[in-house]
Amino acid sequence: MEPAVLLLVEDDPTNRALVRAVLSRAPQVRLRDALITEAATLAGARAALASIRPDVVLLDVRLPDGNGLDLARDLALEGRLPTPRVVVMSASVLPAERDAAMAAGGDVFMAKPFRPAELIELLAKWMIGPEQR
Repeated sequence: MEPAVLLLVEDDPTNRALVRAVLSRAPQVRLRDALITEAATLAGARAALASIRPDVVLLDVRLPDGNGLDLARDLALEGRLPTPRVVVMSASVLPAERDAAMAAGGDVFMAKPFRPAELIELLAKWMIGPEQR
């Protein structure tokens, strides 16, 4: 089985390092060996999407050059097949923020800071067959 392909869109280098560390310790080989492309801006994420086909986009909402939800909307409208799953991540946990994330095309909203086990469980559900979990 090929490794998972993830696009991590997060402007905070500490948060990017945390996601990498969590995945590097995942019990599932496909997650542990995931090919992670990082982008700190919307422009960087769009450039990355021109050359990769991620299984999942881990997407921060507040980025230095705009709102991450704009990228979620673009992905939903693009019709890319297969469509990547979008995990919207934000420190703002107000119901309106969650609703906006889902309306923009997010598949799930994850509050920051997140629990590592929660991220692993979610990614394993989406990217690994039940027989390999």
